[in-house]
Amino acid sequence: MSRRDILKTAGVGGVGVILGASGLGGILTLNESKAATSNLTETIPFYGEHQSGITTKTQNHVYFASLDVTTTKKAEVIQLFKDWTKAAALLAEGKAVGELSSNEFLPPKDTGEAAGLSSANLTITFGVGPSLFVKNNEDRFGLKQKQPKELVDLPAFPLDALEEAWTGGDICIQACADDVQVAFHAVRNLIRIARGKAILRWAQTGFQRTKQADPKSGTPRNLFGFKDGTANPDVKSEKEMDEHVWVQPGDGPDWLVNGSYLVVRRIQMFIEVWDRTTLKEQEKTFGRNRDSGAPLGQKDEFEKLNLEKKNAQGGFHIPEDSHTRLSHGDGTQQILRRAYSYADGMDVKTGSFDAGLLFLCFQRAPSKQFIPIQTRLAKIDKLNEYTSHRGSALFACLPGAKQGGYIGETLFH
Repeated sequence: MSRRDILKTAGVGGVGVILGASGLGGILTLNESKAATSNLTETIPFYGEHQSGITTKTQNHVYFASLDVTTTKKAEVIQLFKDWTKAAALLAEGKAVGELSSNEFLPPKDTGEAAGLSSANLTITFGVGPSLFVKNNEDRFGLKQKQPKELVDLPAFPLDALEEAWTGGDICIQACADDVQVAFHAVRNLIRIARGKAILRWAQTGFQRTKQADPKSGTPRNLFGFKDGTANPDVKSEKEMDEHVWVQPGDGPDWLVNGSYLVVRRIQMFIEVWDRTTLKEQEKTFGRNRDSGAPLGQKDEFEKLNLEKKNAQGGFHIPEDSHTRLSHGDGTQQILRRAYSYADGMDVKTGSFDAGLLFLCFQRAPSKQFIPIQTRLAKIDKLNEYTSHRGSALFACLPGAKQGGYIGETLFH
């Protein structure tokens, strides 16, 4: 048996075997190993009414990339999306983007690092930014009349510390998978296909707890140790998704119907400062119990917020400047959060961790959902003392494609 086969049998790359031998965790049986890895072999179809990677159950890893279009020819942009569609459909099935060339003097069509790996629930989601339509007052590809009113740069929020290196972009690619190498391989090959037409502007990897580590699939925790995504709308409810996530007929240009708007925020967390904060203060900052995720003064994570409930001192259990109260508002503005943590080594300016949250959220109309929520948060959210928004972008995620068609067909047709 090869080392690779041994690692496959272990189910967690051999780490579980080492921990089991040290007495820190039980040794996995073969049946447990198969159960732990079975979800890595699932395939999520690329084609459909909606793009995958939006209401799809959140995978373990994300590789997010923002690109700038360099070609000035609309025909080349269209061809790029056609090529991307074919490649993405193959990648979603765990296949290479092209057969190995018989000419050894030419580069292989596929970069090869995912050879032998499953699709690991890979989803690839494409979006277009405001600058694809108009940049420097120029109607770049004759698409100006098709630009939705919602697809404009987000307003400047108080306390934003945005850096150009993490902001904007003409096109985005969101690759999510239960294996980080599979996600990276997808983005790497799509960018390679774009050579001569588009270049990488910025990119960010992200992670959450793996499905092996949390077989109960509880709400993921962010790097502050609190659950993130408790208040999401129900992705299994077609009614809720139509109301909060999917663009509907009459919302704007018809080409975006069945698509969605994606807001991306790269939020740096000052975790060293947070780590010196008392548990009571941490919970008051979020407005939730750290252990259970329940709202303060309540018992269950998913219990309806009781914003009027008061404590023995006469104050609100959920403080007025808490993140939970402010993000909830009156409850009418909902977004679908799909956030991931990131850890990029050390911030050389401060000597602290460069870590935080790659905040991704989908919605039907940013002006009615994310923007009013963030406006409230930016003013008095207690969490602002421990975070800084470094990157920001808005994209219109295209409707899904049918087999024989291509992503972006409704826009470019």
